[in-house]
Amino acid sequence: MLFHYNRFHEAVFMDTAGEVTGKISKQYNTIEYYFQLKKTNTLLVEENQRLRNLLKKDFLLPDTSSSLVVDSIKTDSLEPFRRYLYFPAKVINNSVTSQTNYLTISRGARQGLSKDMAVVSPSGIVGTIVNVSDNMATVMSLLHRQTRVSASLLKTGETGSVEWDGKDPQLLTFRNIPKSVPVNKGDTVVTSRYSTFPPDQPIGIITDIEHQDGSNFYVLKLKPSTNFLNIQFVYAVKNLQKKEQDDLENATRKQEHQ
Repeated sequence: MLFHYNRFHEAVFMDTAGEVTGKISKQYNTIEYYFQLKKTNTLLVEENQRLRNLLKKDFLLPDTSSSLVVDSIKTDSLEPFRRYLYFPAKVINNSVTSQTNYLTISRGARQGLSKDMAVVSPSGIVGTIVNVSDNMATVMSLLHRQTRVSASLLKTGETGSVEWDGKDPQLLTFRNIPKSVPVNKGDTVVTSRYSTFPPDQPIGIITDIEHQDGSNFYVLKLKPSTNFLNIQFVYAVKNLQKKEQDDLENATRKQEHQ
């Protein structure tokens, strides 16, 4: 009755009640936002998958310098055809402290994955699939002593090999770049066109340049583009032309031995 019939007391009460309600609503929204983060992250990964599958560099144009004609009917096409297809997956296990590190991802043969598929993250390359079950796959990490990746300097295009020495998970080694090539700290290193990964995927940034006596090549140290200490989502990459290329190259080798 005091608040209802007295305007001053009513105004004070409504102001106080509004402040309390506002604080409760803010806390509720904060809690709701926290529980929506998982759903939001999943939607972002799915959206990134769709965008990656539309990248022009994942398509190839046929060679149009000549025409194949059969019975006066043109059989080649100017339309691009897809080379790479991306599959999102969540990382459910990961190691960085061993010299032979692996990841386990929550996608397997039933979801389109197979051995030897490349795996990348939103920031750079991750590794290669070495084993697949129905719903999971094991990835040999870039932080593995047996991993070798064909890589190029983004600025000049020279090609070398990236490996890991099994020590610091924040440091890779880039070899076989001639000393005649201009190299600077901060230069970006990406996958080459000869790699099992899609070309131009980030590998790392040059942090140190070693000039070894008696050698014509640099030993370059890289900081990995992928943060292996906190990796949560990845993309498995299917090369739709891999079988055709493998069959052709195997057939060529057999011809040489006949």
